[in-house]
Amino acid sequence: MEIEPLVEYFSVFGGLDTEIEIGYFDDILAVMDSHFVQSFAHYESLIRPSYLLESPYKELLCAIASGDGKFYSALRKAKLSEVAGEHIIEELIALNILSLEHSREAPLRVHPKHKLKKSQRAYKIQHKLRFNQPFLRFWFGFVAPYSKDLAQHKGTAFLQNFSQYSQRLRSLVFEQLCNALLLKHLNDTQHIISSGSYWNIHSEFDILAITSKKKIFLGECKYKDRNVCKNELSKLKQKAQASNIPVDTYVLFSKNGFSKELHAMKDKNVLLFDVGDLRGLI
Repeated sequence: MEIEPLVEYFSVFGGLDTEIEIGYFDDILAVMDSHFVQSFAHYESLIRPSYLLESPYKELLCAIASGDGKFYSALRKAKLSEVAGEHIIEELIALNILSLEHSREAPLRVHPKHKLKKSQRAYKIQHKLRFNQPFLRFWFGFVAPYSKDLAQHKGTAFLQNFSQYSQRLRSLVFEQLCNALLLKHLNDTQHIISSGSYWNIHSEFDILAITSKKKIFLGECKYKDRNVCKNELSKLKQKAQASNIPVDTYVLFSKNGFSKELHAMKDKNVLLFDVGDLRGLI
């Protein structure tokens, strides 16, 4: 199987400890219909512990799966107090349902007497909550909101929503693969002390890796059906400048290759990887 369908199916079924039968010529919507419309009860029975399907666990997990994963943003979306939400999240981490991706953002206040701008005073640095299994992220992001319909084998709304928004499932898996690829590429010559996504008050970045020599690699992952052009590199540089990140090397990852203009640059401070480079990871 090619890498693209592997990413597509892993973003849905990844982490399931059960045999999955998929028709070789079925497209992804046909798979969604046969597995989650026609066989909803079977997959619902695989959610363990089963009380994750009940309040307030369901609301919190749906909020995390459908949002950006930021800790307090998810609590607000799930309409949970910080005390109650933090207790539930601790339990979900202990159950290995979720993990915490710590923010690497430096505090805005550099010393006790440092005065912040009015617009920054309410800002709170947030860690991100990540699902440990792609299947659970898929379930609570796409299936659980339509569970009443799906229990009656009514799948129209579910399939329409999946068709419209499933790209974000694959994009996160692609980002994780790209991060692993960059680590593999750099570890031959440099020691990485920190890597992963990065976010701050100004922006968010798919990948930021720091070496033991304090060299910074900043990456953007594009899982789209078109070539990545030089404009994407320019936008990444502008975001980095706005966030005051002293980048040494920019890294672009593309599902569908790059424009001739980007290839022609041959800039030693720009690395380009396409989906073919991922084959060594699988």
